[in-house]
Amino acid sequence: MLLRDKRFALSLIAALMLGACSSSPKTIASASTNQQITSQEIAHIEALLDQGETRSAKRLITKGLKRDPTEPSLHVLLQGIEGDAKADLGPASFGYVTRSGDTMIELAERFLGNRLKSYQLAKYNGIDVPSALQAGTELRIPGQARQVEASTRQYQPRRTDPSPPPARKRAEVSEPVKAEKAKPEHKVGDPAAAGRARSAGLVALNQGEVARALTLLRRAAALEPSNAAIAADLRRAELIAATVRARK
Repeated sequence: MLLRDKRFALSLIAALMLGACSSSPKTIASASTNQQITSQEIAHIEALLDQGETRSAKRLITKGLKRDPTEPSLHVLLQGIEGDAKADLGPASFGYVTRSGDTMIELAERFLGNRLKSYQLAKYNGIDVPSALQAGTELRIPGQARQVEASTRQYQPRRTDPSPPPARKRAEVSEPVKAEKAKPEHKVGDPAAAGRARSAGLVALNQGEVARALTLLRRAAALEPSNAAIAADLRRAELIAATVRARK
């Protein structure tokens, strides 16, 4: 089947719209140029770039532009690969130290207003693999700090949640601490199995199988809750899944 050549107003990620239409060999050439890019295809390319797989991502972008040369999301992604990040995003910038749970995709959406610029933001900071971002990394964010103060305040609870409990719990009760130490031994589960589930989940995500990736990454997180890398991968998959659902 071919996608209908009726085009909806496109935002950052193309809306997913499957339609049934028949075509003869004579009409395939003209219909293919108007074939709409799906949100799942955009999410797949985004996931590839997050893993630093620029060649595979560019190959899919090129194929997509042959189908729809005016697709804005593809042009944003392609510019992130081929363009000069410093020139495109501008010389003005401010410092930002990453926190636990931060991803390049989330930071691009928060500070640049476009999650599809995550690879461009990574290049701006000399990072080849955006998904390898770790807490405590010093980044330069394009623009002026004053413009993003309001948005960064929304993320303050991440810093305050972990810190208050330890001081009070140590002073109040000593015995429950022993019980808390015993619980992680049961919750840690099987790190090896968690690693296998995570690897399979990332492969599924790179292949555009978002639902399967979510299942595998959630399993990995359950097997090893303390693994920050798995938590970051799961958060990224959930963001992609939310985008896909919103564009259906």
